[in-house]
Amino acid sequence: MTLAAPPSDLADTVLARLTAAYATAADPVRAERSVAYMKGVAPFLGIPTPERRALSRQVLDSLPRPDETDCVAIALRCWELPEREYRYFAIDYLRRHVARLSSDSLPVVRHLLSTDPWWDTVDLLAAHLAGGLVAADRSLVAQMDAWSEDENLWIARTALLHQLTYKQATDTERLFGYCLRQAGHRDFFIRKAIGWCLREYAKTDPAAVRSFVTGARDRLSPLSVREALKHL
Repeated sequence: MTLAAPPSDLADTVLARLTAAYATAADPVRAERSVAYMKGVAPFLGIPTPERRALSRQVLDSLPRPDETDCVAIALRCWELPEREYRYFAIDYLRRHVARLSSDSLPVVRHLLSTDPWWDTVDLLAAHLAGGLVAADRSLVAQMDAWSEDENLWIARTALLHQLTYKQATDTERLFGYCLRQAGHRDFFIRKAIGWCLREYAKTDPAAVRSFVTGARDRLSPLSVREALKHL
């Protein structure tokens, strides 16, 4: 289902400035390399990240702070554009203003996650948007529980990764539970996510991760185990 961007004067201004600024910096040769690197998931303009972010700062210069409607409108309108750099702009913008989003924005995040998904957008949305919304409103944990067994592997990956930045605030019962729930998944991106979220939490509580992996080794894939124990 396509979500329509709500009306927003700020979004009108941002998108007009953004498309003009990014178009002038497009590099077709670099774009072709980016398309190949990202397995053809989307077209690119070919703007390196440092240059793109410098242009983004110029785009946003002197503009007012957004409200939730502005944030949603900017993100959805960027997602309507084919080139991947516009989505990177939207993610940076949402991360910067995540505190202005309410739990009502989670369906929007799900739409962003499931539209032309690949690790480059999904992982940032998982850790910084889904994770940020859940941290601010614990009633959304029930949604993560449902996402952790979703048939869409990118939604399931998001549930695994949403606590990536939580450190001591990590709900370990859910972290380990989600890992076990998806332990038999055959896809690389799920197995990798299991190992990644465990490896990240091991920086906070290495003993807990070591104990979990030891007990679940017969259920976890070798990739997940290897990633989880990488720095232990």
